[in-house]
Amino acid sequence: MTHDPYKIIGENRSGRWLIACDHATNIVPDWVHGGDLGLPEADMQRHIAYDIGAAGVTRKLAEALDSPAILSRFSRLVCDPNRGEDDPTIMMRLYDGTIIPGNRNADDAEKEERLQRLYRPYHAAYADLANKMDNPVICAVHSFTPRLQGRHPRPWEIGVLYADDARLATPFMAACRAAGWCTGDNQPYAGHLPGDAVDRHALQHGRPNVLIELRQDLIADEAGQTHWANRLAPILTDVLAQSGL
Repeated sequence: MTHDPYKIIGENRSGRWLIACDHATNIVPDWVHGGDLGLPEADMQRHIAYDIGAAGVTRKLAEALDSPAILSRFSRLVCDPNRGEDDPTIMMRLYDGTIIPGNRNADDAEKEERLQRLYRPYHAAYADLANKMDNPVICAVHSFTPRLQGRHPRPWEIGVLYADDARLATPFMAACRAAGWCTGDNQPYAGHLPGDAVDRHALQHGRPNVLIELRQDLIADEAGQTHWANRLAPILTDVLAQSGL
């Protein structure tokens, strides 16, 4: 059965933002290990399989900004579109203490098939969408678990990730803190992996960009997703306007 590896929403909207959700879903296509990576359903509902709540925020934020969005349609456990092709973590065999049975013995041929059928079409569509837009601004939406196994709770409500280009990230962080939110500066993760999605579609093209990480318990349901999208949209609009980019 053919499986579309991405979904584009609002392709013809007039806004400058391109909202991207690399980890939108926990879908395992039926041709990947029989459509089952060997994990219990409870694990497939965890953050190891996708970014909980991020797809809903992406859709609502794109609508609020009158801008297009692209969302992946395969689990990060199948292959991670937010990694470079040569990154050893692109197909995880162990994640947050959980062994991934369907990846444990996957060989190079299986990895190549996943890249060919999922990863590369996603990035090709992402690139095509950005290239069709007039001076696009990339906003990547992710979410993070409130606590990794055996670790301390994470205090941040929102994290702002960036690499060499902080033209939007710095004023956006300031605006988030002014709103009273506990805001991480390149937390809970470092903001750059060579070949990741922002590198590939923003940094390498000189496009303004920001990567937003939202804590999953805050956006686990539709009400939370709507709440945060409605909070973020005016701040993103103001920050971009004030930047002169």
